[in-house]
Amino acid sequence: MNKIGKRILAAAVASSVLVTPVFADPSVDDLKKSKESAQNEVSSLQTQLNTVVGKITELESQLSSKGEEIIQAQSDLEDAEAEEQKQYADMKVRIKYMYEAGNQSAVESLVGSEDFSDMVNKAEYVSNVHNYDRQKLQEYVETKQKISDLKDQLEEEQSQLESMQTEYESQESKLDNLIASKQAEVSDLDQQIEEAERKAAEEELKRQQEEAARQAAAAEAARQQAASNRNNSSSSSSNSSSNSNKGNSSHKGTSNNAPSYVSGDAVSRAYSALGKPYVWGATGPNSFDCSGLVGFCLTGRYSRSCTSASLNALPTVSNPQPGDVCVRSGHCGIYIGNGQMIHAPHTGDVVKVASVPSNMRIVRP
Repeated sequence: MNKIGKRILAAAVASSVLVTPVFADPSVDDLKKSKESAQNEVSSLQTQLNTVVGKITELESQLSSKGEEIIQAQSDLEDAEAEEQKQYADMKVRIKYMYEAGNQSAVESLVGSEDFSDMVNKAEYVSNVHNYDRQKLQEYVETKQKISDLKDQLEEEQSQLESMQTEYESQESKLDNLIASKQAEVSDLDQQIEEAERKAAEEELKRQQEEAARQAAAAEAARQQAASNRNNSSSSSSNSSSNSNKGNSSHKGTSNNAPSYVSGDAVSRAYSALGKPYVWGATGPNSFDCSGLVGFCLTGRYSRSCTSASLNALPTVSNPQPGDVCVRSGHCGIYIGNGQMIHAPHTGDVVKVASVPSNMRIVRP
């Protein structure tokens, strides 16, 4: 196959490979923001739910009052119907009487009138009785109709209120479901946050352990180099002993300002104590306070060999090295280089790595 053919085949194979994107796990901060957002939604939904519940309560009160009005209207309607029936029955009796004996009786009454005026009065009386009956019957019919219309209106209003109540109850149910869903989401986020924090703590501990191993290896290499240099220096000194008197007369000895401990060991011990809880007055091995930790790092013994006050009395060094001591009034820690220290901060915390604050000096015991 020629080169062009091979390139085409390679391109075809490459284009056929399905690339699956890899997404990083959300950080603790991202999860906390999601939780805060979900909690805000829960609060908003709860406010809406409270409003709906208040409207339902108000509607229930209105429905109760409307029901009482309907009951009263029904009672008034029944009374009006009874009065109508009574008036109608009384009118029928009077009409029957007037028609059965009435024409003759009415004529006799009119004929028996004392005078014309008396006759007119009696005729008017008979007419008035008829008119009164018809008027009262009409009034009762109209009253009954008004009450019946009122009852219909109240029942329509009650039906509308019941429809509104059904709608609000539906909204209440939906809001309850939404709130339950969001609360479940918040609970799930709590678990995710807990798991993310656990993983972050594990990763930080692993990083610190790896850094401790690296620092310990570097310290051991430095210790071995220092020992080699001392051996070389001793050999050179014995070889030049014939010139020592002259040298003593013309030169004074200088101090290398070396610490009275092996700095690499101090750093290594400090890393080994990471994660141990702070306990006031403790000097190890399971817990430390600040000077107890420094004393262990400097001497390798679980006893108090120094205090922050005694360390604070030492002069500041101009060339800080890993294994020196960071100190201020009331607190101290082991310098590990790059502006960082390992210290036991306070009750409720653990031995950990931290940046050296500006109010601390670096001294060399």
